[in-house]
Amino acid sequence: MKQLKDIKGVGPKTVDLLNKLNIFNISDLLDYYPYRYDVLKQTSLYEETVIISGIIETNPTINFFKRMNRLSFKLNTNEKLINVVIYNRVFLKNNLNIGKTITVIGKYDEVKNILTASDIKLFDLEGNTIIEPVYHLTKGLNNKTINKIINQELIEENIIDYIPNEYINKYNFPSKLNSLKQIHNPTKININKYLDRCKYEELFLFMLKINALKRRNNELNIGYERNIKIDKVNSFIDELPFELTIDQKEAIKVIINDLNSSKRMNRLLEGDVGSGKTIVAIIAMYSLYLSGYQSALMVPTEVLAKQHFNNITNLLKNYNINIELLVGSMTKKQKEESYERIKDGTSNIIIGTHAIIQDEIEYNNLGLVITDEQHRFGVNQRNNLRNKGNLPDVLYMSATPIPRTYALTIYGDMDISIINTMPSGRKKIITKVVDNKDIKKVLFKIKEELDNNHQVYIISPLIEDSEDEQEDIKKLEHKFKLAFKDKNIGILHGKMKPKEKDKIMDDYLNQKIDILISTTVIEVGVDVKNATMIVIFDAYKFGLATLHQLRGRVGRNDFQSYCILMTNKDSERLNIMETVSDGFTLAQEDLKLRGSGDLFGIRQSGDMSFKIANLTKDYDLVLKAKDDTNKILDNIDDYKLLKNILKENINMD
Repeated sequence: MKQLKDIKGVGPKTVDLLNKLNIFNISDLLDYYPYRYDVLKQTSLYEETVIISGIIETNPTINFFKRMNRLSFKLNTNEKLINVVIYNRVFLKNNLNIGKTITVIGKYDEVKNILTASDIKLFDLEGNTIIEPVYHLTKGLNNKTINKIINQELIEENIIDYIPNEYINKYNFPSKLNSLKQIHNPTKININKYLDRCKYEELFLFMLKINALKRRNNELNIGYERNIKIDKVNSFIDELPFELTIDQKEAIKVIINDLNSSKRMNRLLEGDVGSGKTIVAIIAMYSLYLSGYQSALMVPTEVLAKQHFNNITNLLKNYNINIELLVGSMTKKQKEESYERIKDGTSNIIIGTHAIIQDEIEYNNLGLVITDEQHRFGVNQRNNLRNKGNLPDVLYMSATPIPRTYALTIYGDMDISIINTMPSGRKKIITKVVDNKDIKKVLFKIKEELDNNHQVYIISPLIEDSEDEQEDIKKLEHKFKLAFKDKNIGILHGKMKPKEKDKIMDDYLNQKIDILISTTVIEVGVDVKNATMIVIFDAYKFGLATLHQLRGRVGRNDFQSYCILMTNKDSERLNIMETVSDGFTLAQEDLKLRGSGDLFGIRQSGDMSFKIANLTKDYDLVLKAKDDTNKILDNIDDYKLLKNILKENINMD
């Protein structure tokens, strides 16, 4: 099969850059869709955004202005002679020759006769409308290069069409090749039918796997009951140092019933941030221990694994239960000793990252598998864990609120329990939307929290080009070091190595860091009880669900906590955060306003990382795909290609 390095003009350096964009093969390349389109149509100088062609009349000059370089020249638009300036684009100078016709996009100041350009195109519109695809980029790759590489490979032999002909005909879909050509090189503004064709295929493959998993799970019986000792479980619950909520009790009841059944449990436990899912998981694991079975809890990061290990060890210290921590950073000897304890049954509860699903691990009597923040794991990772042992029961946990209607569809292979009520004693987090110009008030509030020996999170703005995140973090770090010279400030971002991230989070957890400046990598699960304030810059760029997840990093104690949403824009959407603290309500609002993408984080791995489909806006396509794939599964032997996909992805014959 042709590889990226075989593409004409693509060398090792370009292959590495494409890999950074998660493009590893020709299929990934063709499915690397634009995230928006720029429609270039000539306007007058007096539109809000000016798009105008003209002839360069003077050689460009370069000067420096407030740490930026500025390129300036005169442009003849036929209407008048104007001054054009563009910042931080010195590399354009050699292409801007006198007499050349170009197109400039930007804002025009009539009083100063200056057009401040946001972009310059090195061609003449000539009265045409040009539609340009815009891709997510990485440093070293531009739109033109990505589009050129994609177009080279837009040929029939590179296309695999997964939709059976009867469904292509049923919905009158255009061919996949024509659809991809129109998406990457639109010849008209309305390309909905081509988009729908590719969205349907993506949802079709997803629902095929979901429906196949559901059928397989319905057929899987353990063949015997776990024989849970209900009386001892109830005694354990009575001895807890806190009262369980109604929703926690109901979740425990249905989970115990599942565990006691000969049918294999396959349940999703959804709960808002801080709602107490972990204690439900602990009770389930304790129940299995009483019946002589091991339990495994898999989490996405070492920080979370260690956090769970410490909390669970503390809660179960009087019950003679051996708890094992297994993470990637352990030495080879430590891992081998851990494997041995797991194999001989000494370890009753095993907590770890994906390290606990390695091939070399053999469980003694695994009865329950729990994955925390389950959408962070791919289908194959989850299957690897639940295929350990002899048909263990499976419980997935997620703090990402998803309205039940959508959850029942996208997690159609699972039963669902939801925890809505919050534990008593928690104070409501005070949330305020604050204009950027009032930053001094926020700084004084930060100082007040620090003076009380509390800790603070600062969240860097969301940016489209992830390569720039370090620069944004460093700018904030510089400013906060000036404002809080006597405080320890740490930084955390996605480009750091896992060990570096873990070290920073450990230091923050142990109060060696006062202010943590971070991107959204701190979003999930981290429990720092001493943190009482989170400040989110450019909050309007985030969805409500993400803001709620970030807000959930504070308020995990008896102290009054605060969430400050900094913005320079009016936003009714953000104002909702001031009054609504329920994640499911916010998720429903987010679905209305933004679609489903933000519910599942920014470009996270796992089932939810759709390349082009949107679970809300394309919900009618989801339902069609659900019905169509169920019919196909009734006669799967007639669809060799699809049957092979199921064998490869979910080990289903």
